[in-house]
Amino acid sequence: MAGHSKWANIKHRKGRQDAKRSKIWSKCSKAIMVAAKNGGGNPEMNLALRYAIDDAKAENMPKDTIANAIKKGTGELEGVSFESIVYEGYGPAGVAIMLDILTDNRNRTAGEVRKIFERGGGNLGATGCVAYNFEQKGQIFISKENTDEEKLMDTALESGADDVADADDSWEVLCEPSAFMDLRGAIESVGFVIESASVNMIAQNTVEVTGSDVVKVMNFIELVEDHDDVQKVHANFDISDEDMAALENES
Repeated sequence: MAGHSKWANIKHRKGRQDAKRSKIWSKCSKAIMVAAKNGGGNPEMNLALRYAIDDAKAENMPKDTIANAIKKGTGELEGVSFESIVYEGYGPAGVAIMLDILTDNRNRTAGEVRKIFERGGGNLGATGCVAYNFEQKGQIFISKENTDEEKLMDTALESGADDVADADDSWEVLCEPSAFMDLRGAIESVGFVIESASVNMIAQNTVEVTGSDVVKVMNFIELVEDHDDVQKVHANFDISDEDMAALENES
Protein backbone atom coordinates (compact mmCIF):
# COMPACT_ATOMS: atom_id res chain seq x y z
CA MET A 1 0.00 0.00 0.00
CA ALA A 2 3.04 2.27 -0.04
CA GLY A 3 2.50 5.48 -1.97
CA HIS A 4 -1.28 5.64 -1.61
CA SER A 5 -2.89 9.08 -1.49
CA LYS A 6 -1.97 11.46 1.31
CA TRP A 7 -5.55 12.69 1.15
CA ALA A 8 -6.32 10.20 3.92
CA ASN A 9 -3.82 11.90 6.18
CA ILE A 10 -5.09 15.36 5.25
CA LYS A 11 -8.63 14.28 6.08
CA HIS A 12 -7.37 12.89 9.37
CA ARG A 13 -5.74 16.21 10.26
CA LYS A 14 -8.74 18.23 9.12
CA GLY A 15 -11.00 16.07 11.23
CA ARG A 16 -9.26 17.15 14.39
CA GLN A 17 -9.90 20.80 13.57
CA ASP A 18 -13.41 20.57 12.13
CA ALA A 19 -15.85 22.57 14.24
CA LYS A 20 -19.00 21.78 12.25
CA ARG A 21 -20.28 19.34 14.85
CA SER A 22 -23.99 19.63 14.06
CA LYS A 23 -23.43 18.81 10.39
CA ILE A 24 -21.09 15.94 11.24
CA TRP A 25 -23.55 14.47 13.72
CA SER A 26 -26.36 14.76 11.19
CA LYS A 27 -24.33 12.73 8.70
CA CYS A 28 -23.47 10.16 11.38
CA SER A 29 -27.16 9.84 12.28
CA LYS A 30 -28.05 9.18 8.65
CA ALA A 31 -25.45 6.43 8.40
CA ILE A 32 -26.69 4.78 11.60
CA MET A 33 -30.33 4.95 10.50
CA VAL A 34 -29.61 3.36 7.11
CA ALA A 35 -27.44 0.63 8.62
CA ALA A 36 -30.07 -0.19 11.25
CA LYS A 37 -32.85 -0.22 8.66
CA ASN A 38 -30.93 -2.57 6.36
CA GLY A 39 -29.45 -4.95 8.92
CA GLY A 40 -31.25 -4.51 12.23
CA GLY A 41 -30.49 -2.57 15.37
CA ASN A 42 -28.00 -4.97 17.00
CA PRO A 43 -24.41 -3.85 16.22
CA GLU A 44 -23.10 -7.27 17.25
CA MET A 45 -25.01 -8.78 14.34
CA ASN A 46 -24.79 -5.84 11.94
CA LEU A 47 -21.26 -4.93 10.87
CA ALA A 48 -22.34 -1.82 8.93
CA LEU A 49 -24.08 -0.53 12.05
CA ARG A 50 -20.97 -1.18 14.12
CA TYR A 51 -18.91 0.88 11.68
CA ALA A 52 -21.48 3.68 11.70
CA ILE A 53 -21.60 3.77 15.50
CA ASP A 54 -17.80 3.77 15.69
CA ASP A 55 -17.67 6.74 13.31
CA ALA A 56 -20.24 8.58 15.43
CA LYS A 57 -18.36 7.88 18.65
CA ALA A 58 -15.15 9.13 17.05
CA GLU A 59 -16.97 12.45 16.48
CA ASN A 60 -18.06 12.52 20.16
CA MET A 61 -21.71 12.05 19.25
CA PRO A 62 -23.84 11.62 22.41
CA LYS A 63 -24.99 8.10 23.28
CA ASP A 64 -28.67 9.05 23.38
CA THR A 65 -28.40 10.59 19.91
CA ILE A 66 -26.86 7.37 18.61
CA ALA A 67 -29.59 5.33 20.31
CA ASN A 68 -32.34 7.48 18.79
CA ALA A 69 -30.80 7.14 15.32
CA ILE A 70 -30.85 3.34 15.70
CA LYS A 71 -34.51 3.44 16.78
CA LYS A 72 -35.41 5.62 13.79
CA GLY A 73 -33.70 3.14 11.51
CA THR A 74 -35.52 0.14 12.96
CA GLY A 75 -38.86 1.96 12.99
CA GLU A 76 -39.22 2.29 16.77
CA LEU A 77 -39.18 6.06 16.27
CA GLU A 78 -40.48 7.98 13.25
CA GLY A 79 -37.69 8.95 10.86
CA VAL A 80 -36.87 9.82 7.26
CA SER A 81 -36.01 7.05 4.78
CA PHE A 82 -32.62 7.49 3.11
CA GLU A 83 -31.19 5.90 -0.03
CA SER A 84 -27.51 4.99 -0.36
CA ILE A 85 -25.79 6.03 -3.61
CA VAL A 86 -22.19 6.24 -4.82
CA TYR A 87 -21.29 9.05 -7.23
CA GLU A 88 -18.06 9.01 -9.20
CA GLY A 89 -16.22 11.56 -11.27
CA TYR A 90 -13.15 13.72 -11.69
CA GLY A 91 -12.18 16.89 -9.85
CA PRO A 92 -9.62 19.54 -10.79
CA ALA A 93 -6.25 18.28 -12.12
CA GLY A 94 -7.83 14.96 -13.12
CA VAL A 95 -8.25 13.74 -9.56
CA ALA A 96 -10.55 10.71 -9.25
CA ILE A 97 -13.41 11.24 -6.80
CA MET A 98 -15.86 8.83 -5.16
CA LEU A 99 -18.71 10.10 -2.99
CA ASP A 100 -20.73 8.05 -0.51
CA ILE A 101 -24.21 9.61 -0.53
CA LEU A 102 -27.27 9.20 1.70
CA THR A 103 -30.31 11.09 0.42
CA ASP A 104 -34.07 11.24 0.77
CA ASN A 105 -34.36 12.76 -2.71
CA ARG A 106 -32.13 11.26 -5.39
CA ASN A 107 -33.04 13.76 -8.12
CA ARG A 108 -32.37 16.80 -5.93
CA THR A 109 -29.03 15.46 -4.73
CA ALA A 110 -27.90 14.47 -8.22
CA GLY A 111 -28.55 17.96 -9.54
CA GLU A 112 -26.83 19.66 -6.61
CA VAL A 113 -23.76 17.43 -6.73
CA ARG A 114 -23.47 17.89 -10.50
CA LYS A 115 -23.45 21.67 -10.00
CA ILE A 116 -20.69 21.36 -7.37
CA PHE A 117 -18.55 19.36 -9.81
CA GLU A 118 -19.12 21.90 -12.58
CA ARG A 119 -18.48 24.90 -10.33
CA GLY A 120 -15.33 23.33 -8.92
CA GLY A 121 -13.77 22.47 -12.27
CA GLY A 122 -14.65 18.78 -12.34
CA ASN A 123 -17.01 16.40 -14.09
CA LEU A 124 -19.51 13.96 -12.60
CA GLY A 125 -19.06 10.64 -14.38
CA ALA A 126 -20.84 7.35 -14.95
CA THR A 127 -20.94 4.52 -12.44
CA GLY A 128 -17.65 2.63 -12.49
CA CYS A 129 -15.60 5.38 -14.12
CA VAL A 130 -13.16 5.58 -11.19
CA ALA A 131 -14.23 2.77 -8.81
CA TYR A 132 -11.72 0.34 -10.35
CA ASN A 133 -8.91 2.44 -8.84
CA PHE A 134 -10.14 2.15 -5.25
CA GLU A 135 -10.08 -0.68 -2.73
CA GLN A 136 -12.04 -0.81 0.51
CA LYS A 137 -9.77 -0.94 3.56
CA GLY A 138 -9.97 -0.50 7.29
CA GLN A 139 -7.87 2.52 8.23
CA ILE A 140 -6.68 3.31 11.76
CA PHE A 141 -4.56 6.27 12.85
CA ILE A 142 -2.60 5.90 16.11
CA SER A 143 -0.82 8.72 17.93
CA LYS A 144 2.96 8.35 17.93
CA GLU A 145 3.11 9.79 21.43
CA ASN A 146 3.87 7.01 23.94
CA THR A 147 3.55 4.41 21.18
CA ASP A 148 6.33 1.87 20.78
CA GLU A 149 6.79 1.29 17.06
CA GLU A 150 7.94 -2.31 17.33
CA LYS A 151 5.12 -3.25 19.69
CA LEU A 152 2.59 -1.59 17.40
CA MET A 153 4.01 -3.43 14.39
CA ASP A 154 3.84 -6.78 16.18
CA THR A 155 0.33 -6.18 17.51
CA ALA A 156 -1.03 -4.91 14.21
CA LEU A 157 0.47 -7.60 11.98
CA GLU A 158 -0.53 -10.39 14.38
CA SER A 159 -4.10 -9.06 14.40
CA GLY A 160 -4.71 -8.88 10.66
CA ALA A 161 -3.10 -5.62 9.49
CA ASP A 162 -1.87 -5.42 5.90
CA ASP A 163 0.45 -2.47 6.46
CA VAL A 164 1.71 0.00 9.07
CA ALA A 165 2.91 3.31 7.63
CA ASP A 166 4.41 6.55 8.92
CA ALA A 167 1.84 9.37 8.69
CA ASP A 168 3.83 12.27 10.13
CA ASP A 169 2.78 12.56 13.80
CA SER A 170 0.68 9.39 13.60
CA TRP A 171 0.93 5.77 12.53
CA GLU A 172 -1.49 4.60 9.85
CA VAL A 173 -2.61 0.96 9.94
CA LEU A 174 -4.47 -0.62 7.00
CA CYS A 175 -6.38 -3.89 6.93
CA GLU A 176 -9.14 -5.79 5.16
CA PRO A 177 -12.62 -4.65 6.27
CA SER A 178 -13.30 -8.08 7.78
CA ALA A 179 -10.32 -7.65 10.13
CA PHE A 180 -11.14 -4.07 11.13
CA MET A 181 -13.00 -4.65 14.40
CA ASP A 182 -10.58 -7.27 15.75
CA LEU A 183 -7.58 -5.16 14.78
CA ARG A 184 -8.99 -2.06 16.39
CA GLY A 185 -9.74 -4.00 19.57
CA ALA A 186 -6.22 -5.45 19.68
CA ILE A 187 -4.62 -2.02 19.30
CA GLU A 188 -6.83 -0.57 22.03
CA SER A 189 -6.14 -3.51 24.35
CA VAL A 190 -2.41 -2.74 24.51
CA GLY A 191 -3.10 0.88 25.44
CA PHE A 192 -2.27 2.72 22.23
CA VAL A 193 -4.28 5.89 21.55
CA ILE A 194 -6.46 5.57 18.44
CA GLU A 195 -7.07 8.99 16.93
CA SER A 196 -9.48 7.84 14.23
CA ALA A 197 -10.66 4.55 12.77
CA SER A 198 -12.99 3.83 9.86
CA VAL A 199 -13.47 1.78 6.72
CA ASN A 200 -12.57 3.82 3.62
CA MET A 201 -11.92 3.48 -0.10
CA ILE A 202 -8.15 3.67 -0.64
CA ALA A 203 -6.76 4.66 -4.03
CA GLN A 204 -4.43 2.16 -5.71
CA ASN A 205 -2.95 4.71 -8.08
CA THR A 206 -2.51 8.39 -7.36
CA VAL A 207 -2.35 11.70 -9.23
CA GLU A 208 0.38 14.12 -8.17
CA VAL A 209 -1.04 17.58 -7.53
CA THR A 210 1.29 20.57 -7.30
CA GLY A 211 1.33 24.37 -7.29
CA SER A 212 -1.95 26.22 -7.70
CA ASP A 213 -3.80 22.96 -8.35
CA VAL A 214 -3.41 22.06 -4.65
CA VAL A 215 -5.68 24.92 -3.63
CA LYS A 216 -8.14 24.17 -6.45
CA VAL A 217 -8.42 20.53 -5.43
CA MET A 218 -8.81 21.27 -1.73
CA ASN A 219 -11.41 23.97 -2.38
CA PHE A 220 -13.33 21.50 -4.52
CA ILE A 221 -13.13 18.79 -1.85
CA GLU A 222 -14.40 21.18 0.81
CA LEU A 223 -17.33 22.17 -1.43
CA VAL A 224 -18.29 18.52 -1.84
CA GLU A 225 -17.80 17.68 1.82
CA ASP A 226 -20.01 20.57 2.86
CA HIS A 227 -23.04 19.08 1.09
CA ASP A 228 -25.46 17.62 3.62
CA ASP A 229 -25.97 14.38 1.69
CA VAL A 230 -22.27 13.56 1.21
CA GLN A 231 -21.18 11.09 3.87
CA LYS A 232 -17.60 10.43 2.76
CA VAL A 233 -15.26 11.71 0.06
CA HIS A 234 -12.62 9.41 -1.42
CA ALA A 235 -9.94 10.83 -3.71
CA ASN A 236 -6.66 9.71 -5.31
CA PHE A 237 -4.52 12.85 -5.23
CA ASP A 238 -1.02 13.00 -3.78
CA ILE A 239 0.79 16.17 -2.77
CA SER A 240 4.30 16.85 -1.51
CA ASP A 241 5.13 17.40 2.15
CA GLU A 242 6.08 20.98 1.29
CA ASP A 243 2.70 21.70 -0.31
CA MET A 244 0.95 19.97 2.59
CA ALA A 245 2.75 22.25 5.05
CA ALA A 246 1.94 25.35 3.00
CA LEU A 247 -1.71 24.28 2.81
CA GLU A 248 -1.95 23.86 6.57
CA ASN A 249 -0.23 27.18 7.23
CA GLU A 250 -2.81 28.94 5.10
CA SER A 251 -5.75 27.28 6.85
